Amino acid sequence: MTSTDLSGQDTPRYVRLTIELIAEITDEQALKAAALAQVDSDEYLDDEERAQSVDAIEVDPSGSLAHFVDPVALLGEVPGVELTSATWESAITDYDPEDETWEEHEVE
Repeated sequence: MTSTDLSGQDTPRYVRLTIELIAEITDEQALKAAALAQVDSDEYLDDEERAQSVDAIEVDPSGSLAHFVDPVALLGEVPGVELTSATWESAITDYDPEDETWEEHEVE
C-alpha cells in the first residue's frame, strides 16, 4: 500500500492545513457594518455568543474580519474530505508590502 492509497483502511487520515493571509483593511466602517449585519442575522448564535461577537467587532477591524472566515466554504465541496475541526484567529500585524523579509508582529 502506498502512502496515498487509503482503500481498505478503517480510520481516516488527518491533514493539518496552515494558511496565512494578510488583508489590508481599506474601509474599516464598511467592514464593521457588514460584520455587525452578519452577526445580527446569524441564527446559530445564542445571546451570549452574539454579545461576544459584537464586542470583538467593536474592539478592532480584525474582530470584524474574523466573521467572514468560513472553513466550511473552503473545504465543504472537496470530494472525499470531511472538515473535522477548524480554529482561526485574526490580529492586527505590522506589515510592509515592500519588505520581502517581514516578520509578523502583533500590535498590542
